[in-house]
Amino acid sequence: MMNDPTALQISQVSKTFVMRDRSVQALTPIDLTVKAGEFVCLLGASGCGKSTLLSLIAGLEAPTTGVVTAGDAPVVGPGIDRVMMFQDAALFPWLTVQENVEFPLRQAGHSKAVRAATAREWIERVHLAGFERSAVHQLSGGMRQRVALARSLAINPAMLLMDEPFGALDALTRDRLHHELEKLWSATRKTILFVTHNVREAVALGDRVLVFSPRPGRILGEFRIDLPRPRSLEDMAVIKKTAEVMDVLRGALEAAPGELEGAFI
Repeated sequence: MMNDPTALQISQVSKTFVMRDRSVQALTPIDLTVKAGEFVCLLGASGCGKSTLLSLIAGLEAPTTGVVTAGDAPVVGPGIDRVMMFQDAALFPWLTVQENVEFPLRQAGHSKAVRAATAREWIERVHLAGFERSAVHQLSGGMRQRVALARSLAINPAMLLMDEPFGALDALTRDRLHHELEKLWSATRKTILFVTHNVREAVALGDRVLVFSPRPGRILGEFRIDLPRPRSLEDMAVIKKTAEVMDVLRGALEAAPGELEGAFI
């Protein structure tokens, strides 16, 4: 990993939201380097700025200070090299599964044959073969997130930005999707930034876990997760590492009582 090229460079990036009668500082200046192919989890309580940072990387928001560089270019807006996934699958309800996965390929100007073949490949890779013509409202929450994952990867982005994509799912479905995401990441080596407030989820998935403070967000601690893959939430090594991360979170709770209590699983 140390010899891999840099996929993302964040240099003194901060974000303040200006409202009519006040301003809110979401992020203090942050520096961060992410290597190509790295799986980085951003961990913190609601409102700590981790989703804001993801939006800055995606180009959906502009930083107040600093520069976000993806690959060799400063981020000045959204791009197909950086694809965002949300807790809500954000599918088009009037399109079928196949049509949803084809949509970004159509926007990118690919031919009908290429769109169809690529969509079929990714639908199969997320284990939804046979549901190509299904309406998305007929699918379970887990299946909809599989469609969203297939749509995100079909365009072949350099970076996948995931904002609590499994947060609304039941525990069994979430655990299954952890395994499938890990397998897809191992096969594609996409750079992934994954936002969560679930400590064990972060440890199970990440190469690194970055712990954010309460607002205004800053990086309190960094944990390199060198556990063998594949990992499970029930692995004793994952549980032990989770306890180490929780110690940092408890320290933040003592420093800001009431801010983090009950926020982490």
